[in-house]
Amino acid sequence: MAGDSRARRMSSTVCVAPVRTLEYPKGGGHLWEYLNWALGLRALGCKVIWLEVVPRDAPRGEIESNVAALATRLEPYGLGNCLALYPAEPRQASWPQNRECLDLDAAAEADLLLDFRYNTPQHVVSRFRRSALLDIDPGLSQAWVSKGRIKLTPHDLYFTTGETVGQPGSGIPDLGLKWIYTRPCVALDWWPPHRPPPDAPFTTVAHWYAGGWLEDDALAHLDDKRSGFLPFLDLPRLSKHALELALDLAPEDEQRWMLEARGWRVVDAHRVAATPWEYQAYIQGSLAEFSCAKPACLKLQNGWLSNRTLCYLASGKPAVVQHTGPSRFLPESAGLFRFRDIDQAAQYLETVATDYERQSGLARALAEELFDARKVASKLLEQALP
Repeated sequence: MAGDSRARRMSSTVCVAPVRTLEYPKGGGHLWEYLNWALGLRALGCKVIWLEVVPRDAPRGEIESNVAALATRLEPYGLGNCLALYPAEPRQASWPQNRECLDLDAAAEADLLLDFRYNTPQHVVSRFRRSALLDIDPGLSQAWVSKGRIKLTPHDLYFTTGETVGQPGSGIPDLGLKWIYTRPCVALDWWPPHRPPPDAPFTTVAHWYAGGWLEDDALAHLDDKRSGFLPFLDLPRLSKHALELALDLAPEDEQRWMLEARGWRVVDAHRVAATPWEYQAYIQGSLAEFSCAKPACLKLQNGWLSNRTLCYLASGKPAVVQHTGPSRFLPESAGLFRFRDIDQAAQYLETVATDYERQSGLARALAEELFDARKVASKLLEQALP
């Protein structure tokens, strides 16, 4: 009987509902957040549907262009004909009748809705026989719901990639829900190890200004990558290794000038990482990752690790990233390095550079052991489709 249940799950249809992949055609890394899950599910034998909402205010021509762009980006991964659309409003005037895309009726035949949107309309979620929310912004999302900034749509199950969400002693509100921890994942077959070219820099890809506000009882704190990097701006002066940031900053932006004056290299993220394959090439052309976390991750101690970092690890790139809280399984300094201050960050950069071959192997081994999309998706399905 157990074998029959597993076989049924592995042949299920899963509808993946990402956040704004239709509205953000230049976000190659953003797309990989969901591609890794979709490819992991498909590797298990599942049929995958990619469900996106069509925004209510966008011009019809822009919508049609973005639909074509998203289908083109999904095509190399065998998902070009899996795109389904639904309108933000049932009577939406700009709703495109795209015969090449599935509709909500077809998507709702899926065995499971794996929803990454916290506020998908209830009339959409209720169409599915089984629904699971997958929280990939742990801590901040629960804080926003508790403050009324997001209205959380009820689902059958609630998964989170934050290790400390729902755990005793956590400072993150549980909202009266049972949160099931799932590790984030990376589709290893699509992210093979890649040897870096000579003189490759430490890199990361980020939105400099994008974020929100984290509110506590007395203050509101800006929560964006810029704020996360501020305590580490002088790191290039403490290290002889090249540090490069792929950011969405215009050439005339003063923040770009400030970073370059302090020794950072800055490149245009929309030029080097606009598509999923360009994003992958940028990561695989790097020596390793260096990145800081948004302040909310530190304040809430959510135990979070980004999907971007998993892509570095799978590519055999060690990652030097900021410590975001206690973990039951993440190493502190083996393939993955979690720093707490600028001096420790500089020390870890040196360790990676001088012990590169071993650390590269440890990075890939870590991805294989803990974040293999097949293993992670399989466990999620066992819980979501008993």
